Amino acid sequence: MPNARKTAVTALLKVENDAAYSNIALNAVLNESGLEGADRAFASALFYGVLDRRITLDYVLSLFIKTPLKKVAPFTLTVLRLAVWQIMFSDKIPDSAAVNEAVKLVKNSREGRNAGFVNAVLRNIIRSQINLPEDKSVKSLSVRYSCPEWIINSFIEDYGYDNAVLLLEESLKTPPLTVRVNTIITDRSSLMKELIKQGIPCEETDTENALVITGGMDISGNDLYKSGFFYAEDTASQKAMAVLSPSKGERMLDMCAAPGGKSFTAAQYMENTGEITACDLYPKRTALIEKGAQRLGIRILKSVCQDALVHNDSFGLFDCVLCDVPCSGLGVMRRKPEIKYKPETDLEPLEKTQLKILENAASYLKEKGRIMYSTCTLRKAENENLVKTFLLEYNGFHKAFEHTFMPHTDGTDGFYCALLVKD
Repeated sequence: MPNARKTAVTALLKVENDAAYSNIALNAVLNESGLEGADRAFASALFYGVLDRRITLDYVLSLFIKTPLKKVAPFTLTVLRLAVWQIMFSDKIPDSAAVNEAVKLVKNSREGRNAGFVNAVLRNIIRSQINLPEDKSVKSLSVRYSCPEWIINSFIEDYGYDNAVLLLEESLKTPPLTVRVNTIITDRSSLMKELIKQGIPCEETDTENALVITGGMDISGNDLYKSGFFYAEDTASQKAMAVLSPSKGERMLDMCAAPGGKSFTAAQYMENTGEITACDLYPKRTALIEKGAQRLGIRILKSVCQDALVHNDSFGLFDCVLCDVPCSGLGVMRRKPEIKYKPETDLEPLEKTQLKILENAASYLKEKGRIMYSTCTLRKAENENLVKTFLLEYNGFHKAFEHTFMPHTDGTDGFYCALLVKD
């Protein structure tokens, strides 16, 4: 019989052992589990709850386990994290159920000998008064907001202590599901009526042709979604494309396009007239872009396997180039909490890669053409500072627009964009 808790544990181990993306790992495990409805939703809540709060959970466990946590067997440790999350952060699950189900999971696993240990640790936690550290130190912030100290230090250095705390608070909140209306085949008002008719609650935003779907619904199986009436895209990305504003008949290059949302929005601004070359490094990802374009009725998009670091002479020149570069992703931790646990050393090659991609973007541009440089991170080293470096090296460009979107001020994901125009 399918078990929501075991499913969540399996998905969590997949993320930890295989460095899998959270959404991909969870969807794969859920699809194999046979879970449906409320059980599927419960497994998802457990999975993301533990990922969000892992540093906090490990802090609590370390108070009650004498040996270092890295020496605790992996399945046992993940079950303990799952149970402590239920005890500390879920009002709907009785503590006794969290303990009993955890003991059962371990007893029926290869690590069955640890069942008594799990029972003892969890019952000690329930009997104790757990107080998380409350002082303003980075170490305490790390425990309270389950975020590595290096990320907190980066936020403080770039935006100050108060903004850093607000960013940490936002990182633990459930992000909104924002969608873009496909104006090639419908309009916002019509789509809203159809969604509401289907019992899907939605609200307008201050971003043109954007809707927020409320109630935590899965849109992928919806008929309107399948028929191409809308697609998921955060409002920060949509606002960035409004600034780039590709026009009817223009040629646009999207250098790092997958999964394709920004190119799809560009096609709407271009009224499905002109040419979009959407590139990615891997065939699976370019196929994903093609599939999305077909679903949305976009005729002007051509998806190409192309390394963004390498110039392709056959492309020719473009009126505008979208340069949405690979980044540390610190602006979307609330959507992809596994990002928090990547080592800081992963950042070392990033900035060089980003600058090379931006330089390559410049080589594709017509006179008076424009580049939209963007990231979904909140590190100035990858954003403002990198653009400054580019402008110093390429004095034939000027910056026409720049904005850092933040969850607590803009109601969006953390996102940076700059419009660079060739003189």
